[in-house]
Amino acid sequence: MTSGQSSNSIFNTFLNKIEKAGNKLPDPAILFFYLMVFVWILSAILAPIDFGEVHPLTGAELSVNNLLTGTALANFFATMTTTFTGFAPLGIVLVAMLGVGVAENSGWIDAGLKKLLNVTPKFLLTPMLVLIAIVSHTAADAGYILVIPLGGVIFYAAGRHPLAGIAAAFAGVSGGFAANFIPSAIDPLIMSFTLEAARILDPEIALNPLNNIYFTGLSSLLIVSVGWFVTDKIVEPRLASSVVDGDEEEMPKMEKVSDKESKAFWLGLGAMLIGLVGLIIWAIPESSALRGPDMIDPEVSSLTSFNAPLMQAIVPLIFVFLLIPGVVYGIASGKYSTSKDMIDNMTKSMQSMGYYIVMAFFCALFIDAFSSSNIGLLVALKGANFLQSLDLPAQITIVGIIILSGSVNLLVGSASAKWALIAPIFVPMLMQLGISPDLTQAAYRVGDSVSNIITPLLPYFPLVVVFCQRYVKNTGIGTLISMMLPYSIIFGITWTIFLLIYWWIGIPLSFEASYFYP
Repeated sequence: MTSGQSSNSIFNTFLNKIEKAGNKLPDPAILFFYLMVFVWILSAILAPIDFGEVHPLTGAELSVNNLLTGTALANFFATMTTTFTGFAPLGIVLVAMLGVGVAENSGWIDAGLKKLLNVTPKFLLTPMLVLIAIVSHTAADAGYILVIPLGGVIFYAAGRHPLAGIAAAFAGVSGGFAANFIPSAIDPLIMSFTLEAARILDPEIALNPLNNIYFTGLSSLLIVSVGWFVTDKIVEPRLASSVVDGDEEEMPKMEKVSDKESKAFWLGLGAMLIGLVGLIIWAIPESSALRGPDMIDPEVSSLTSFNAPLMQAIVPLIFVFLLIPGVVYGIASGKYSTSKDMIDNMTKSMQSMGYYIVMAFFCALFIDAFSSSNIGLLVALKGANFLQSLDLPAQITIVGIIILSGSVNLLVGSASAKWALIAPIFVPMLMQLGISPDLTQAAYRVGDSVSNIITPLLPYFPLVVVFCQRYVKNTGIGTLISMMLPYSIIFGITWTIFLLIYWWIGIPLSFEASYFYP
């Protein structure tokens, strides 16, 4: 056995142990319940302790809130319904899945995939899928709902392991969250928190809304390449022993597309494109109702502002733009004879979401408890202050920011909420070391991305488990974590090195962006 084979065997053994240990955990829904109770107990233990921290946004003393008081428990029961219904991914997933149900069950997506597979060499499926996953960031969280399940469909239809397709898509959508060459709403949103934090030290400083776009654009090439390697050389070979035992009726078949189905597909695609052209015409005028005030200059209207109606309507638009081709295909192919056929397809898609809804209920309650307790915020602040106390060289400090951001991401899920809390610490701290807010933000976004795919606190993590269970019924949290861990580790190492080399060469992070302050 060569040294390469030996190291690979050791790594596989490690991943197998991770999977085995993880799958011994209770059902994900019950696990979230247990974690919620644990947070309650921990909050009661930590509440009396003075940690000497202040909230970075309010300046008030930061303490752990006891969730086991009578008032807290009464509030828990009083707000349980709204906590569940207000769980952001729930509405996003269910609304989008209504459109997905029509497009998928009518046969339009299946016909499109077959055509795509006919023109795409099998060995290029992985990089194509990762690239599509990266581009999906432009439409907010659409990738979680559309691209990840399609990854399984595409791989299975091509005779490859479907979980490898789901893993590759998940890695691109979530692990490569900071990699994209197309601007999206997340770019100015993240920058707005960076700017506010920088103005703590320099009230006159100005930053470009797309202050990392060159770096994130070139990072997409890195993520596609590394994601391709990890999927084909590590993840898929390890899945060879994982038996696909899902419901055969739910899995795509590679029958030939008939002439009638082909014509119906193009009619559906044409209808969707006509709708897209109409949306563009609506959005172009400066006075368009789809625009909102720019985050930097409120006098200017913007389509990509986080508050722009277009950005807030992404999920309903996904529903509409999948509903249209699905209905047209269903009618043209003869699959739909009455409107009830479309409603039946929507109903079928909702039936498949039953388990996810149950998991989402307990997940919402746990995340709300964790946030309300302030435990996650306290850990983030302690870690940031510890890093500051080390007073390390700039390059090592940047690496520390990446590691700390990735670690905090395991406890606090939302990228923007987390940055809003820790940017007031990181950004001024590094400005005093001569590091620009633009570079600090780039380091944060790398660290925030690479650990997304291994934390059950990611709101969409339970949904990915459900997607996997369509193909391998006994998929658990351990299975998914062990499958995604190679991506997380290798993305973290290569992306960190990439940022350091990028900085050393001096390639601009963006137009009007810098590495040094002042």
